[in-house]
Amino acid sequence: MSETTLPAATSAQAAATPRSRRARIGLTALQIVLGLFYAIASAMPKLIAHPSAVESFDKLGWGHTGMYIIGALELAGGIALMIPLLDSVAAVALIALMAGAFIVNIVTHGPYPATPLILMLPLALIAWARRGHTTELLHQVRRRVGQRA
Repeated sequence: MSETTLPAATSAQAAATPRSRRARIGLTALQIVLGLFYAIASAMPKLIAHPSAVESFDKLGWGHTGMYIIGALELAGGIALMIPLLDSVAAVALIALMAGAFIVNIVTHGPYPATPLILMLPLALIAWARRGHTTELLHQVRRRVGQRA
């Protein structure tokens, strides 16, 4: 075996280890759970104008418009979190949304200021672990832009 084939064989063996497979499965499960949480539990009450969501946004002075915008962003982020090519970008976008939610909770003395921080941790893990998907997405975008020019 030559030196040039050794690293490839080693990386193939490392990718096939049960631990890395379990880690990928666990990360995918985490993405699905968070995606469903954002799409269903967090976005839907805002998008259907549930009385609790309406009351919260009225207290903030953001009204229905703010509620629908935040709900749409959460729905888009939740769905994108479950799409392999978009998962890392979605995680970063949801981290930004949660940073805003944390600041709003602190400023307005909201009831659950720690919740956005807690949600940011698994999102950061997803963003970091799937960062290769962002690189792949950028390559595809550049390729398509180059084809059009």
